[in-house]
Amino acid sequence: MGMFSNLSLRLNHIFSHLTKRGKLTELEIKEAMREIRVALLEADVNYLVAKDFINRVSEKAVGQQVLNSLTPGQQVIKIVNEELINLMGQTNSKLAVSSSLPTVIMLCGLQGSGKTTMCGKLASMLKSQGKHPMLVACDIYRPAAINQLQVVGKSANVEVFEKGVQAPVKTCKQAIEYANKKMYDTVIIDTAGRLSIDEELMNELKLLKKEIKPTEILLVVDSMNGQESVNVAKTFDEALDITGVILTKLDGDTRGGAALSISEVVKKPIKFCGTGEKLGDIEPFYPDRMASRILGMGDVLTLIEKAQSAVSEEEAKKLEKKLRESSFTFEDYLSQMEKINKMGNINDLINMIPGFSNKMKGVSVDEKELERNKAIIQSMTIKERRNPDLIKGSQKKRIADGSGTQIQDVNRLLKQFEQSKLMMKRMKGGNMRNFKF
Repeated sequence: MGMFSNLSLRLNHIFSHLTKRGKLTELEIKEAMREIRVALLEADVNYLVAKDFINRVSEKAVGQQVLNSLTPGQQVIKIVNEELINLMGQTNSKLAVSSSLPTVIMLCGLQGSGKTTMCGKLASMLKSQGKHPMLVACDIYRPAAINQLQVVGKSANVEVFEKGVQAPVKTCKQAIEYANKKMYDTVIIDTAGRLSIDEELMNELKLLKKEIKPTEILLVVDSMNGQESVNVAKTFDEALDITGVILTKLDGDTRGGAALSISEVVKKPIKFCGTGEKLGDIEPFYPDRMASRILGMGDVLTLIEKAQSAVSEEEAKKLEKKLRESSFTFEDYLSQMEKINKMGNINDLINMIPGFSNKMKGVSVDEKELERNKAIIQSMTIKERRNPDLIKGSQKKRIADGSGTQIQDVNRLLKQFEQSKLMMKRMKGGNMRNFKF
C-alpha cells in the first residue's frame, strides 16, 4: 500500500462528505474534525500533535468566511492542507554549508535506522550536485560497521576514511585534516549506533560534537517505528541539539505518524527522506509536497524532478525526433523502461500523479513484469527490435523460449509497445521533457 495510504483514504472519505454538501454547519465541521483526529491517531500521530492540529484547523474552519463561502468543503480541505504543511516544517530545509571548509555532517541514530546506508545516499546526492564528499567510519563497536560503510562508499564511489577501532574523536580530527589536504569539501561521519539509547552512547556523541563542532547533526530515524521514532528524536535532540532529521523507509507500509509528528515535537526540520533500497533513493523533504501526497493530490514536482534527473534534455529531444519520424524501436522502449526503473519504485511514482493515487488504490505495478519484458526484448534479434512487424508466430515462440516466458507474454509486450508509441505521440511537444512513460 505504501506511505500514508490508509490516512489518505480516510481523509478523502471525510472530505467527500464535506464537499457533497452545499452549506456546512458548525456542527458538521466539528464532526468532521473529530473524524480527522481519529484518522491521525490511527496513523500513529503523536496525541498532543493531533490535538493541537485539530484545534488550529477547527478555529479557522468554523470562521464565518468558511461557513458563508460558496464551497465550504473545499475551504476546509485548503485549511487542512495549510496546517499539514505547517506541521511538517513549512518549507524545505537545505543543508548548511560551513564558511570554512570542509562542512562536517555528523549522522547519528539507533542501530537499524539505516544510518550507515544513508551516509552513502547523502554522499551520492552531494556528488551529483558537484560536491566532493568523504565518509568517515566512527562506529567502532558494531562488528562489520566499518566494513559496511566501505561497501556503501564503494557503491557511491566515495572515499571512506577509517582508522579501525581507535577513539572516534581522534579519527574525526585526522579525517578533517586529511579532507583539507585532499580538497574534500564535505565530511560525513557515521557515528556509533545502539539498539537503544544509553548514557555511554550519548556521552560519546556529545564529546564528538564538542571537539569537532559539526555544521550539521542529522538524526536518522526509521519512520516505520512511528511514535517510538518521535521519542528517540526527542532524546537525541535534548542531548545534542540536532540540526535536522532524516526519515528512512518512507517507502514501506508506514502509517506516517513519524513524518507528521517529529518536526512539531522537536521543532527541527526533516531535511531528507529515504524512499527505498537504492543509492539514489533519497529525496529532500518538502512539507508542501508531502501534504499534497497525504491528501491524495499527487506530487507532480517531485515526479518531474525524478524524470529530469533520469532523462537529459538531449535524450528527450532525440526521443521526440524518433516519435516524429516514427522510428521508435524496441531498443528505445527498453531504454525508457530502464529510465523509469531508475526513477524509483513505480507504485510510488503512480502516487505522485494527481488523481491517479485515488483511482488506482490497491492497483500495484508488477516490477517483475519490467524484468520479464526486458528479457523478452533481449531475446529478439536486432532486426526484430528495430522492426517489430517482423515478429510473427514462429518468431514469437522462439522469443518466448529464449526469455523463459509464454507466447501470451510476448503478445502482451507487443501490444504495450504499440500503446506506448500512441501515448507518447499524443504527448509529444512541450510535455516530453516532463513525462517519460
